[in-house]
Amino acid sequence: MAELPSGLLEACVVLGASSDKLRDIHQLHQQGKLSEPPLLEAEVLQVHAPPFVSRETNSNQAIGPAFSRVQRRRSFIKKKRRDRAVESPPNGEASNRTEASAATEDISVPKDLDLIALPQLCFPGGLQLSGEQREDSYHFLVFTDLLGNRTHGVVVQSYRAVQSCQEGAAQNGHRWNSSKSRLFTPFAVCIISKFPYYNALRDCLSCLLVELRPTRQADFDETIKEFSAKLSLVPLPPPGQLHVSFSLRPLQVVLPSREDQDRPVMDIDLHLPFLLFSHTALLQVLSCLLQEQRLVFFSADWARLTLVAESLLVCLQPLSWQQPYVPVLSSGMLDFLMAPTAFLMGCHISHFEEVAAETEELILVNIDDGIIQSSCSETVDLPAIPLAAAEGFISRVECLQLHYDLELCHLGAATDANALRAQRRDWQTRLNTQIQNICLELVVNIFRGVQDFLNHEHRVFNSEEFLRTREPADQLFYKTVLDTHIFHSFLRDRLNKKWDAFSRMEQNTRDNAHRKRAMTESPRRPLMNDFSKTGYRSYTSPNDRLSKRLGASLPNLEQPASETMPAACISSSRATSLRKMTPDAGLKFPQKAVKVFRLPDFPPPLAFYYVQNYYSEMANSLAKAINTTPPEESTLLARYHYMRGLVNTVSSKRLDALEDFQSLYKTDADIFPLQMVKWLVDSLPEAERLQADRKPELKRLISRVKRDQERERARHDNGHEEGAVKRFQLPKKYMQQEEFVKCIQESGIVKDHGTILRLFDALTVGHQKQVGPELFRVFYTIWKETEAEAQEVCLNVCLPASVLEHIEPSECVFKLSSSVKTSRGVGKIAMTQRRLFLLTDGRPGYVEVAQYRELEEVKVSSAPFLLLRIPSLKLRVRGRKEAFEANLKTETDLWNLMVKEMWAGRNMADQHKDPQYMQQALTNALLMDAVVGSLQSTKAIYAASKLAHFDRIKMEVPMMVPKTTAETLKHKINPSLELAAPQAIDVLLYTPGQLWVSISGGKVMVFDASSWSLTNTCHVGTARLNCMLGVDKDQVWMGSEDSVIYIISMVSMVCNRQLTEHRAEVTGLAVDTDKYSQKVAYSCSAEGSIMVWDVATLQVKRHFRLSCEHLQSISSCNGTLWCCSRDGIMELWRNGSVKNRLSLPDQQRAVSSALLLAEREELWSTCVDSAEVSIWHIKDTSKPFHRLVLPDCGACHCLIKVKNQVWIGGVGRGSSKGKIYILDAERYQVLKELHGHSDKVTALCSAEDRYVLSGAGKNDGKIAIWKVE
Repeated sequence: MAELPSGLLEACVVLGASSDKLRDIHQLHQQGKLSEPPLLEAEVLQVHAPPFVSRETNSNQAIGPAFSRVQRRRSFIKKKRRDRAVESPPNGEASNRTEASAATEDISVPKDLDLIALPQLCFPGGLQLSGEQREDSYHFLVFTDLLGNRTHGVVVQSYRAVQSCQEGAAQNGHRWNSSKSRLFTPFAVCIISKFPYYNALRDCLSCLLVELRPTRQADFDETIKEFSAKLSLVPLPPPGQLHVSFSLRPLQVVLPSREDQDRPVMDIDLHLPFLLFSHTALLQVLSCLLQEQRLVFFSADWARLTLVAESLLVCLQPLSWQQPYVPVLSSGMLDFLMAPTAFLMGCHISHFEEVAAETEELILVNIDDGIIQSSCSETVDLPAIPLAAAEGFISRVECLQLHYDLELCHLGAATDANALRAQRRDWQTRLNTQIQNICLELVVNIFRGVQDFLNHEHRVFNSEEFLRTREPADQLFYKTVLDTHIFHSFLRDRLNKKWDAFSRMEQNTRDNAHRKRAMTESPRRPLMNDFSKTGYRSYTSPNDRLSKRLGASLPNLEQPASETMPAACISSSRATSLRKMTPDAGLKFPQKAVKVFRLPDFPPPLAFYYVQNYYSEMANSLAKAINTTPPEESTLLARYHYMRGLVNTVSSKRLDALEDFQSLYKTDADIFPLQMVKWLVDSLPEAERLQADRKPELKRLISRVKRDQERERARHDNGHEEGAVKRFQLPKKYMQQEEFVKCIQESGIVKDHGTILRLFDALTVGHQKQVGPELFRVFYTIWKETEAEAQEVCLNVCLPASVLEHIEPSECVFKLSSSVKTSRGVGKIAMTQRRLFLLTDGRPGYVEVAQYRELEEVKVSSAPFLLLRIPSLKLRVRGRKEAFEANLKTETDLWNLMVKEMWAGRNMADQHKDPQYMQQALTNALLMDAVVGSLQSTKAIYAASKLAHFDRIKMEVPMMVPKTTAETLKHKINPSLELAAPQAIDVLLYTPGQLWVSISGGKVMVFDASSWSLTNTCHVGTARLNCMLGVDKDQVWMGSEDSVIYIISMVSMVCNRQLTEHRAEVTGLAVDTDKYSQKVAYSCSAEGSIMVWDVATLQVKRHFRLSCEHLQSISSCNGTLWCCSRDGIMELWRNGSVKNRLSLPDQQRAVSSALLLAEREELWSTCVDSAEVSIWHIKDTSKPFHRLVLPDCGACHCLIKVKNQVWIGGVGRGSSKGKIYILDAERYQVLKELHGHSDKVTALCSAEDRYVLSGAGKNDGKIAIWKVE
């Protein structure tokens, strides 16, 4: 059964000594027979759990009016009494009293609430009677079930006078603080909640004690029950900018909301560890947590244990502690510390020596003194957090203002307690945010680049490659962390492409150079400017390397030196500059103002009628808030709808609740409570189901929920597992082609399917078509060794500035020959992605051999040596009379293959304006090297030649690009490079500074239009997108085949709003350009529906339907709408009535696209499988006034207007290659024909009339950038 909405209270438990024991102790005390107050055993005295009231009805559909997850219940005291009765000898009155107690004090408790250990945890130091009244004390608990779900408790211990029942009955109104009684017993009240509202629940208990002090003993139970019932009426705020507050006299209690779905509730003073530990000790504790050690916290203050432990775990977010976690251990639970697994536990400081002596391999943390040591020594011999990340963390923390008193220096004395508390709460919120940002930056700096070593398709993490990119001093730390459960959970989220705070900060804090280098697929090699470092290390940071990920190539292949500043240079100046900033400068995300919704005053909480009125009053307050909130504050509106949906749910107003959740789904789908809505739908009585079916929006919501349930069930039946993370392992058996492809992709060597098939052919030359485990191991080892080869050579070489000045900062050495004799001297030939050069022996010097684009001939020759002829490589370079010759001996054939491939790749890249060809050629060359090294046979060179892909194309097919195309084409982007095969470009959209690209399955990629580098990736649904539109400065609307319009915020790059009114695939979007009217948007779907949207409220203003075949686009012009369908084009009035209908000429079958030129009062249209363009006057639609046949055109798919030109994308006649035609819109002539894609052109868009971008089908999958003249 699904659960009801979660509320603040899970249960309220009262604990203390039994009345029987206290009666006996009181008698002894009165008789003077008690020498000192005794230590008693604590018991559960009361359990109060919702629901406290319910509708008196026989219907099984009744909902208890309380925000409660609790449904199934069980007995607790009954079982306990029965066990005690068996253990104790029965004797007369005592036995009878026990049986009577068992019969009358049976307690019903929630099914999932375990109370067995609660008495020990609420009295961790024991239940000790006292001869004097003591101060109230609070502490905090965390309970973890077998599934890892946590529940939180706040406990207050208070004292009351011990008196006999007879005395209490005789003295009506007798108070606890009576001076006649000198014996006091502690009792505890524990509030249990699903969420860590530590401060709020402590405030609630403080208010309860104020109410209990004047209360008579006879009213004690009822007072606590009413208190519990009140808390059960408190709804929890959804994630976002809305807090909830309520009044418990004398305090106003605030429940802060979570910042987002992935972050925990933050109702704790997060700076406590920063006050207790030095920066170094704090980092040491965090390191121990990351390495999942066995940690024990010690303190003389029970409250401090949980608060510090919780704060430290928050600092590790989004990494989540996966091991046993018991922050408070009572004296009787110390045997828990003998557990062999990792854990985090806490106990009293008085047990420190005992624990240190009796246990081994524990990390002991003295919270009070800020000291950390092991149980074996006074130091901790564990790897520290990486130095660079630690230094950045310390420099930030030193800027924190941790003392609230310093904030009060300029303020006067507060006269209002609640105002003073609010002021303190605001300061704490700001400080908590700063600390969270600083700690998140620490985690990002530790694990930056992890995603570069993930294979999402096969769910593999290449840990070896990741470790190779870490500093040598940090290797041991990472090796330990990579084997932990906490890191495995973090990896699982990365593989599931979770877009959380880590992802956002990791993206936002990448420097520009790293973003650009992340767009090239070169295997990692040291940059040439690293060679100048003294004592060049065998390590280079990921920020100073070329990443494997090529999201796009760059429009300018030259990279300014300033963009490749070494990380060391950045960090050296960082510490001093940070002191001039706020602690989290550069780390903040845009924050919206927080609103506080104040709940109505509590009613008598145990009367159903008053509780229902309370919910009605709350719903009315929320309705008022919704009506007064402007439409542009959609995120706040979503929170109000969420709250009102909760209220209506517990009030049994199911249809009203569903309407609220439908409104919520449209404004912020991120907080949509899917499970609750499923439960609501399943619980609808037949009459209400019929009412819902008569409301279109509710009917759509219900059908969508049902579809989600079916998909979830199908995914479960198919055994779909999103949690598994594999480490790459070398194969242990022979692999056929399909297995080989998978293994290579998992290894991270290369992803391209075609390249892997050529590699398979190379490795299986001369024998069966399968690769053995030993051959693969040798190949893989050589591949990894060649990655480090250049670095190892450079350890012994310090390149002078005269060498470095010839090398681009972004260049990497990918291959070094042995020392050979050449026509330009003796030395080693170095191969980069741009050139060949000679590192001369002796004093290192630079001799330019050739840039690949300048080569004219590459061939194998032979050089005379005494009576022998030594194999050599001869290169002829454009503009040089003498050829360059190198006596490479046995390396000659391999270098010949590699240089030819690089030469061919350079030519292809230059002609097609696509640097990816150069990167692919480089990969092919390096694979050749690894193949030759692994085969070690006479057929090795022949096998390597199988990988000479571009050289073969050069020999077999002319590579010349038409002059017109070469002059117009500026650059190419490949959005599919991370994938095993190209994906079709479905839609292109340009917004100021950004290019939006949609490829298969709802994937949307966003590129920076200044560098064409990838900045963001997000997914909207799982279906293909048909259209995109920038609606205003912050919204991009996307129409999908799944009938949903997804709305992405340009600021947050999050899709949290969806429009679901369409019943078929959304095919077109338009926005009204009339600046004097209220901004509206139009959408159309394939079956002919057109909806008019109020952009501010996202409400449908009008809805009409056309009779047509597959409506596919819509546009707005001069007060009318133009709609294009397969069987014609229509002009509509804004009310939906048809003004004009264009009939197709007889020879044309179906319209493929249409373009309205409003300023010329013309309409251009193209048809499926036709090369003809029809041009109409919009005032005379009887027939086209001009027709134009495009030369050598097979079909037209898209067209746009740019300046005074019309660009048409299609496919050539009798060919699958794409073509673009540029037409003069005034003279109706073809100006240019462009050949830039190997598949049909599927999408076109204009970038400020300066560039046109074209996207192609799945056999090409690239975006071409064309200059507009």
